[in-house]
Amino acid sequence: MPVSHKNSHSPFQLIMSEFAKRVIYCITFLLLPLMGSAQTKKDLESRKAQLQKEIEFTNKQLQIVSQNKSTTAEQLAALRKKISLRVALINTINSEVNSLGGEIESTSKEITGLESQMARLKSEYAEMIRYAYKNRNVYQRLMFIFAADDFNQAYKRLKYLQQYSEYRRQQAILIGQTQTKLSDKKVVLETRKSEKTNLRNNQQQQKTTLEKEQIEQDKLMKNLTTREKKLRKDLAEKQAAKLKLDRAIENVIRKEIEAARKKAVASGKKNITNTNVFNLTPESQKLSNSFSGNHGILPWPVEQGTIVSTFGEHPHKELKGIMIKNNGVDIQTSKNASARVIFDGTVSGVISIPGAGKALIVRHGEYLTVYSNLESVSVKTGDKVTTKQRIGIVSANSDGDHGELHLEIWKNSSKMDPQTWIARR
Repeated sequence: MPVSHKNSHSPFQLIMSEFAKRVIYCITFLLLPLMGSAQTKKDLESRKAQLQKEIEFTNKQLQIVSQNKSTTAEQLAALRKKISLRVALINTINSEVNSLGGEIESTSKEITGLESQMARLKSEYAEMIRYAYKNRNVYQRLMFIFAADDFNQAYKRLKYLQQYSEYRRQQAILIGQTQTKLSDKKVVLETRKSEKTNLRNNQQQQKTTLEKEQIEQDKLMKNLTTREKKLRKDLAEKQAAKLKLDRAIENVIRKEIEAARKKAVASGKKNITNTNVFNLTPESQKLSNSFSGNHGILPWPVEQGTIVSTFGEHPHKELKGIMIKNNGVDIQTSKNASARVIFDGTVSGVISIPGAGKALIVRHGEYLTVYSNLESVSVKTGDKVTTKQRIGIVSANSDGDHGELHLEIWKNSSKMDPQTWIARR
């Protein structure tokens, strides 16, 4: 049937008008950005990378403190830090998964919208093709133009037919572009799904690792509790041994003072006091002066060693709230190392202290040096000893991997800091 020449709103025009609206809608729909989601994803990836770096650094710290054969609070602190970082990492990955889930849902909706749009475009295009086919006759198109009431209307009808052809061409292009966008979105969707799967797998791996670390933490805490009990027990034993050593030293000093006093009285000496009783003879006075004159340069009681516990009162290294009082210094040395006297003198006493091994007391005029935690001694009471002479073997520590010697220096009945007397290393 011929097209009506009088109708200015033909079905074709209505189709083209609706088509133009949908072109604008489609372009707007396709160009909608996901900037907020992209920014969130970037932040999450940055946070995840930072957490992984911190976990790696904490791992190195944990490896260092774990070289210690016994469980320490430092190990537990490092492990707790790593666990907290891993929990944060899992939460970050979970946020990434949720973010990707949102992107996947959004992309799925876009694909659904594009597929619906594609169906409409194809339907409209098919309608246009059918309309064009029905009006394909050249005579009908010419009659459509020539049936115009005037030249102006004829010109408009000519432009109408040209626009019809152009719209059809543009619609074919838009269908192709929509198809390309649709294909791209499907690729994006598959990529996001793959990323989500990888993240889920990574999250599960992190959770498995976290479970192992939490088990390790529980084990460390149990070991620390057991170790703390042992440390407290060992501390109590050491304090008891220290008390016995102090009493033994005081007993030796008291007996020597009594013997020296009797000897001085027998020889007619007067004005005898506890502080001068050992310097009443020229030899003893010379020895005291010589010992005092070597202040700061006396040799160490072992050939090689490091001071691990200093003189005076200080907090226990592992037991919080516990103060340790050290009457001397503790020197860590090699296993089976020899102990040696730090100055000329006379052995005042060899004593055995339960929990502290053997101890040796050497008098240097008014000064005394005490060497304890000895496995064995090679001198006896009354022996003259000379500087650096070997006097015994140092006992091993509880782990059995090194020796540890305890050194004290007394002036009469006053305790002194040995670290200020021996040479610096």
